[in-house]
Amino acid sequence: MADRVVVQRQDGVADVRLNRPDKLNALDRAMFDALVETGRALAHDPSLRAVVLSGEGRAFCAGLDFGNFASMADGSRGADGSRGADGTRQPSRALLDREPGRAASHAQMACWVWAEMPVPVIAALQGAAFGGGLQVALAADIRLVTADAQLSVMEVKWGLVPDMTASQTLRHLVRLDVAKELTFTGRVVSGTEAVALGLATRVSERPREDALALAREIAGRSPDAVRAAKQLLGRTPAMGVDEGLRLEQALQAGLIGGANQIEAVRANIEKRAPKFSDPR
Repeated sequence: MADRVVVQRQDGVADVRLNRPDKLNALDRAMFDALVETGRALAHDPSLRAVVLSGEGRAFCAGLDFGNFASMADGSRGADGSRGADGTRQPSRALLDREPGRAASHAQMACWVWAEMPVPVIAALQGAAFGGGLQVALAADIRLVTADAQLSVMEVKWGLVPDMTASQTLRHLVRLDVAKELTFTGRVVSGTEAVALGLATRVSERPREDALALAREIAGRSPDAVRAAKQLLGRTPAMGVDEGLRLEQALQAGLIGGANQIEAVRANIEKRAPKFSDPR
């Protein structure tokens, strides 16, 4: 399982790669587990400044491993169950079970762990980003895509609805009618069209390299301010105006006069690179 996701860290930036290129990084049980565990481990790192999420090989993620669909057809709801005493594989619904104390299932957490990451997450997409793979990318804060990348809310092809947090991400990125059209049809859109629709942030010839450069730029900013900004922009869409304005004020009050805020001011005045400390 550990090799399903590979992580390299440098100067506060975590380079996270889905690592199943022979299967176009398709989601099997081990990949679900690795995404959740990797995200949770990174979230507790106070030195973390930004995350780049990409896929090895020709695709970002082609969606759920087809073996899972084959098992669903005979009612077993997943091919990744435990083995019984006779060595046969037993049906498992673990991916659909809710995480302890959470509304999200284990499968949903493979996406939502990136939305909840306290620092910015930048997804770099090439090739296919289908179904669950697209939903992983939609949980990132920023998406860089190649012009010829292929994105699809593909679940309807299998007689399903998107159930890995698209209800909480897709609807905030594109107009409702666009979200419905993509979900009802499962049609594949190019990276260029994805940017026009709002599914992606911008087109890049080298999305992973550009994502890493952007992550390093973010890592050079006050980590307190960046984390507060992600919290502000992530939480306020679900708030009323009054509650949103109060959160804005509270977060700003927590920044003013702090060591990193003072260092940001001094570095600008002195025209030097700032030296920020890790958030407590």
